[in-house]
Amino acid sequence: MNTNQQAVAMAGLLSFTGALHFLYPAPFDSIVPPQLGNRRLITHASGLAELGTAVALMIPGTRRAGGLCTAALMLAVYPANIYSVKKYWHHPRARAVALARLPLQVPLVRTGWNIARA
Repeated sequence: MNTNQQAVAMAGLLSFTGALHFLYPAPFDSIVPPQLGNRRLITHASGLAELGTAVALMIPGTRRAGGLCTAALMLAVYPANIYSVKKYWHHPRARAVALARLPLQVPLVRTGWNIARA
């Protein structure tokens, strides 16, 4: 997959998940570590960041910045993924999903970085 295709695919993923933050915020709220404060505010802020990053990836003049923002955003949401593992540790099915998400962040960070470098 070339860089343009990666950017379009990542923009699609970010658009979809960003919209879900507003349409169905409760699951996202539930994995925001409580010590971070207002969970709904953080859910909406991260959804807005995903939507903004998706737009940046789609515009050739901002694609490099969009790639950097994608990599940074994927790193920034990692604490929520770790928290979800801790939260759902005693629920085997939910724990399996939460554990599976941890390594999935790596290719997302790498894709953002690759887009930025192109």
